[in-house]
Amino acid sequence: MSDFIKKNIYLIVLFIITLSIGFLTFLTFIDKGFIELTDKNLQYLLVLNIILLLSFFVFIFFEIKKAIKTDIDRDGLKSNKKYITVFALFTLIPSILISIFSLFLFSFALEKYFDKKVTTVVNNSYELAKNYVDEIRNKIQSDIVLIAFDTNKSKRFLNDNPKEYKRFLDTQKLIRNVDEIHIINIEKKLLFTSLKDNQPYVPPVDKALALVIDDDRPLKILNAPENISAAIMRLQNFENRFLYVVKYLDKDISKYLTESQEAINFYYTVEEKSTGIKISFAIIYVIIVSVLLFVSISIAIRFSSRFFRSINNLIYASVSIGEGKFDTKVPEVKTDKDLEILNKNFNLMIDRLRSQQEKLIINERHEAWSNLARKLAHEIKNPLTPIQLTIDRMKTKFSNEVKESDRRNFEENLKIINNQIKQIGKLVNEFSDFARMPKPIFKENNLVQIIKENINLLTELDKTIDISLKSNEERIFLNSDKEQLGRVFLNLIKNSIESIQQKAENHSNISKKITIEVNNFNNHIMVTIVDTGVGFGIFATNIKNILNPYFTTKKNGTGLGLSIVSKIINDHNGEIDFMSINDGAKIKIEFIK
Repeated sequence: MSDFIKKNIYLIVLFIITLSIGFLTFLTFIDKGFIELTDKNLQYLLVLNIILLLSFFVFIFFEIKKAIKTDIDRDGLKSNKKYITVFALFTLIPSILISIFSLFLFSFALEKYFDKKVTTVVNNSYELAKNYVDEIRNKIQSDIVLIAFDTNKSKRFLNDNPKEYKRFLDTQKLIRNVDEIHIINIEKKLLFTSLKDNQPYVPPVDKALALVIDDDRPLKILNAPENISAAIMRLQNFENRFLYVVKYLDKDISKYLTESQEAINFYYTVEEKSTGIKISFAIIYVIIVSVLLFVSISIAIRFSSRFFRSINNLIYASVSIGEGKFDTKVPEVKTDKDLEILNKNFNLMIDRLRSQQEKLIINERHEAWSNLARKLAHEIKNPLTPIQLTIDRMKTKFSNEVKESDRRNFEENLKIINNQIKQIGKLVNEFSDFARMPKPIFKENNLVQIIKENINLLTELDKTIDISLKSNEERIFLNSDKEQLGRVFLNLIKNSIESIQQKAENHSNISKKITIEVNNFNNHIMVTIVDTGVGFGIFATNIKNILNPYFTTKKNGTGLGLSIVSKIINDHNGEIDFMSINDGAKIKIEFIK
């Protein structure tokens, strides 16, 4: 998810900006935004919405095009493109249908919202609330007239007695259902009141008192924010005395009235701008649907590419294998776990096929060379014996008859012939050994001990060479033929010694060292031989050729030793690898358990 956000950060920012402008346009249409509701502002907002929406579509188009080019066209599978197209259509068609239905439903609901019956209910509810408040506030006028009448009539009875006034005013308060009754002078000073001692007295405003000084009619005073309805009236039977009556409204009535006013204003604003609201709603809906479609198509592309890329790689690999190219590898891409396992197993299968092919080629090559060696040995060995007998007879018969001056030359020539016969005989013996390679007899043998025995034997050849053996275990057992494995390590270590000696002929101050490592792992055994000899020189580029029979880098070599080594290791389910390194050579042998 985080990778998807990082990759599409610009698209996400553009989406948020476009969606925010769409909502701002909607709020402006209903006069709830921070931008003033004017035709000019609305035009600017709509033009900005169209520009952003077009930019959003263009950005989505190029992003999808890039994703298709990167993840689909690169793989080139028709099925990949087919599934992407089907997935996109199945996402696009329902989205378009839902969009059309939603816009139609919104338009229908908006029209019903402005139905005549709804408008009538809205208007009537506000009028009822307004009339109810006005009725409560107007009642204070009739109440103060009645209280003033009773007060004027009771002038003699009251006789400015505070207790009598208190009793009288409390009675009037109860009868008239008001909250406060005050008798004040022209200076708004409180003379008598129904308030208790701990209740505060709030005098009327100066303007209200001035209006009733010379007028016997009651004056209604409104103070809506404090939910108070009050009235003031001059008492005719008293000089410079005024009756001030206060009625508390329900604390929520004023709030309800204000909210009703705001609601009705909002209702008519929405009715007036209904077309613009539909447009802004359509823009918001298109933006959201577009980004959801983009996300769906992107997910489809990524999912399909992850799936079909692996399938495509497997197809290409199988075609290459069918053509005999066993060096082919299926790229290890990040995909579903099952496909990753399939890719891994396919690569393992390729490795096994290549290994089996190499072993088969080695066996076939060895078999062919064995037949050739057997025939050569037979054909060469037959004439060697009569040639040797003939040379012996010639030496016996003619050595005394040859002149003294030619005798030395005669014996040298016979010696050369004998040496060449011995060399040919040695070659014939190697041919015979190569052709008569017996099948291995497998037993559990300690590989470390086999190598140690060969080191002890070969150390005598050149004691100036340091041969060291390292092993992660003292005893490492391998199901093997001890004699044949001994021949392998004897041959390889001997080659390393001869390589170091050859290098020492031209360089006196060299490090004469052979390091052998044997490591036992869970499913294989690794043997590494590193020497400081001449290495493989010019043959490093075609290093595998040294395993071919009769391919040799030595002056007097037959080229059969490493071929025999390769055959033995192959028979022991192993592989040998030659590597050219700085100042020497490295040989790796891996035995699969």
